[in-house]
Amino acid sequence: MLRLSHALVAALAVALPSAASAASPQSFKGEYTVSFLGLSIARSTFSSHYENGAYAIDGTVSAAGLAKLFDDTRGTISSKGTISGKKMVPQAFRADYTSGKKVSAIDIRFANGAVTSTQVIPAPGQRDPNDWVPIGAGDLASVLDPMAATVIHADSLDQVCGRTVKFYDGEMRANLTLTYASKGTISVPGYKGDTITCRMGFEPVAGYRKGRKALEFLKNRSRMMVTFAPLGQTGVYAPIHATVGTQIGPLTISARRFEAVQ
Repeated sequence: MLRLSHALVAALAVALPSAASAASPQSFKGEYTVSFLGLSIARSTFSSHYENGAYAIDGTVSAAGLAKLFDDTRGTISSKGTISGKKMVPQAFRADYTSGKKVSAIDIRFANGAVTSTQVIPAPGQRDPNDWVPIGAGDLASVLDPMAATVIHADSLDQVCGRTVKFYDGEMRANLTLTYASKGTISVPGYKGDTITCRMGFEPVAGYRKGRKALEFLKNRSRMMVTFAPLGQTGVYAPIHATVGTQIGPLTISARRFEAVQ
C-alpha cells in the first residue's frame, strides 16, 4: 500500500494551495481512513503549507485494524514545489516506509516540471525486455508526483472533472482521467458543503510489466469514483471520499477531517 499504489493515488489526498491564494501564509489539514469490506486497514494524516508561491506537504501513512496483524507498514511522505499560473510544478517527492524489517524509499527530483532523477531503495531487479514497457525520453516531462496529482486547481466546483492528470510514482508513468458523475453534499469535521464526484479512469503509459492482472483490472474493469470538495476560497479541490474497485473487492477512502486553517 505505501508504495503509493496506482489505485490509491487519488485517494490519499492532501490539501495543497493554489496560485489564487491570498498573499498571507495558509495551512491545511487532512485525515483519511482506508477501509476494505467495512474494515479499517490504513490511516493517513497530511499537513501542507503555502507561502510566497511555494508549497510543502508532509504526511504519514500506517496500517490499521486487522491489517496490522498481517502487514504493520508505516511511512512518511513529503512533497514540495511551486505554483505557476494554475499549474502545480513539483520540485521533490520522497516516501520512506518500513514493513516489518524491510526498509524502502522513493526519491524523485524535478526541474521545470520534468523528472531529473529517481532513486528507489531497494533498487528494482532487472526487467525482462520482452514483457516490460520502458519509460521513454518524453514520458517524464510535465508530470506530477503522487501527492500533487491528488488535487485539482479549478475556477469552480463544476470545472473539477473533465481533465487528464499525468503522474509518475518512481516506477510507473500513468494517466488518470476524470469525467463528471454527480453533485452532492457532505459533512465531516472541518467541512460541510457541496461536492462533485468524478469517475476516474486509469491508463498505464510506461514503466510496467505487460499482462499484469492488477493493472489490467484497474484499466478495464475497475469502478473508481472520487468525490472532491473545495479547500476554503483557495481554488483548490481535494478528494474527500473515494471508492476503488479491486480484484478482491472495493476499497473505500474517507476523510475523517478536511479543513483549511488560516
